[in-house]
Amino acid sequence: MADIVEVRGLVKRFGDLVAVDRVEFMIADGETFGLLGPNGAGKTTTISMISCLLEPTEGEIVVAGHSINKEPTAVKSSLGVVPQEIALYPTLSAAENLAFWGRMYGLSGTRLKKAVDDALELAGLADRSRERIEKYSGGMKRRINIAAGILHRPKVLLMDEPTVGIDPQSRNHILETVKDLNASGMTVLYTSHYMEEVEYLCDRIAIMDHGKIIAMGTLNELRDVVGGMDVVAVTVSEVSDRIVAAANAIDGVEGVNQADGKMEVLTPSSGSILGRLVTTLESEGAHVTSVTVTEPNLESVFLHLTGKSLRD
Repeated sequence: MADIVEVRGLVKRFGDLVAVDRVEFMIADGETFGLLGPNGAGKTTTISMISCLLEPTEGEIVVAGHSINKEPTAVKSSLGVVPQEIALYPTLSAAENLAFWGRMYGLSGTRLKKAVDDALELAGLADRSRERIEKYSGGMKRRINIAAGILHRPKVLLMDEPTVGIDPQSRNHILETVKDLNASGMTVLYTSHYMEEVEYLCDRIAIMDHGKIIAMGTLNELRDVVGGMDVVAVTVSEVSDRIVAAANAIDGVEGVNQADGKMEVLTPSSGSILGRLVTTLESEGAHVTSVTVTEPNLESVFLHLTGKSLRD
């Protein structure tokens, strides 16, 4: 399958800060490709350069056969962009917003009306199309934000953290929408710091940190980076820096991640550390309520490669 997006040697500097550092990846036509990394990793800066909003300091980007340096207008016509910030006019209705953006894409007449109707249906908000955006919930605004990006049926859809700060129902709707768009043949570049989203959506994933891609591949290929590691998930009454430090000091522990009242311990041999782990945590005053051993996920890969949590 041919590559529809090619990124080679991409660098972006802001003064002394190197925000994107020699990033390279290809996206096949019809693929959903994920950029995963913590806030500040360089994901949005990369998206901004692909969409011609920022000029690269170095490197080359080609979209659908067009160079952003030589043919930016042709690149823009191939792209749909769903920015992290809501790009809607709050005092206009959803239908009015979509009609405005449709005209910006060059749509008019019956073609524009059909594009707006189809986008509202995709967003699941056709019955509320005449309500002003300022009356919408955060999740509804996000859904219309996506609808605005696909009005002209782009070849490549760029989605930058599209589920930040929304309710679970809207989040699930957005994830299923991405699945449907990709199934219809649209190529998607999806950025997130939520590992479960890229695990669910993406054919291949690039993990970014401090402006660099530190690993790339399918989910199974990335899990192989961790090798024979186990992930021990421990639910405890208290998770503190002191308790994490105590767990990290146990011989055989390769890393510890903490999130949502749980600890995830990376180890090559869960059987050899379980007893010592529970004893250590209890001695530090943390009551252990459950322990499970699972296969590595993207959080484990990031922890293994960087020594820190994806959400740090």
